[in-house]
Amino acid sequence: MTSVLFDAPGPRTRARHRLYAILTTAALVALVIAGIFFLDSKGELSYDLWEPFVTPDYVSAIAEGLWQTLQMAFLSIIFAVVYGLVFGVGKMSDHAVARWPSLLVVEFFRAVPVLLLMVFIFFTWGVGADGIGPYWSVVIALTLYNGSVLAEVFRAGILAIPKGQSEAAYSIGMRKTQVMTSILLPQAIKIMLPAIISQCVVALKDTALGMYIIAPGLTYIGRQVWTEFGNQFQTAVVLATLYIAVNLVLTVVATWLQRKLVGERKPLDVGMTSIVVANESTQAPR
Repeated sequence: MTSVLFDAPGPRTRARHRLYAILTTAALVALVIAGIFFLDSKGELSYDLWEPFVTPDYVSAIAEGLWQTLQMAFLSIIFAVVYGLVFGVGKMSDHAVARWPSLLVVEFFRAVPVLLLMVFIFFTWGVGADGIGPYWSVVIALTLYNGSVLAEVFRAGILAIPKGQSEAAYSIGMRKTQVMTSILLPQAIKIMLPAIISQCVVALKDTALGMYIIAPGLTYIGRQVWTEFGNQFQTAVVLATLYIAVNLVLTVVATWLQRKLVGERKPLDVGMTSIVVANESTQAPR
């Protein structure tokens, strides 16, 4: 295919590009081989250091830690979406009594580091027989932080919808709540989904910080392994691989869900369809 923006490469250019590709591939292969030899010279490829990750008991413990990590991430994201929707809409309220508290809450928890939130919640409400424990301290901290970020995502997504959509809805007699739920949110979902997916990945990775308050999870099990065997590098490689694999699966599933629920319809088409449906639902029966 030809383009008006640039000339199609000729035979010499194509040959030069092939040469660049071959040289780059060779350099990467050489770098990998050099890294393997370097690790072997330092004894990092010794079987004794990798043995825990093929031992059934340790594999079972790591799988349990991964399951607890996924649980904490899932709960925090579910709560964060609800939290973000409530406070994101609250920041857009016409009433100061709802707008200013929402603004203060979102800006405060968005600015505080997640680890500091975890430590504060754990030592305030998590310690003791009646405390919520480290598990829920992590979930609550991730909910407050990610929910505050998602509140801005929801607000930005709604504000990105052209004003003509809401004005058309108001012109047919719809109330503000109807405009928000039937017109703005359905269109904003397509805009917000990539950011929500990205925040899910952030929440999953931030569960690793729960290790500092002895919260159950993948990094907590990993610390026990490297404390016993002294294999920090091997443990880091295995845990990083697990996190990357889970994040890739999460991204694939979320992308499929986005295409399934939203499709490729234009926002204008979604909005006009919503207005027509809402108009028909508000008309009195004949």
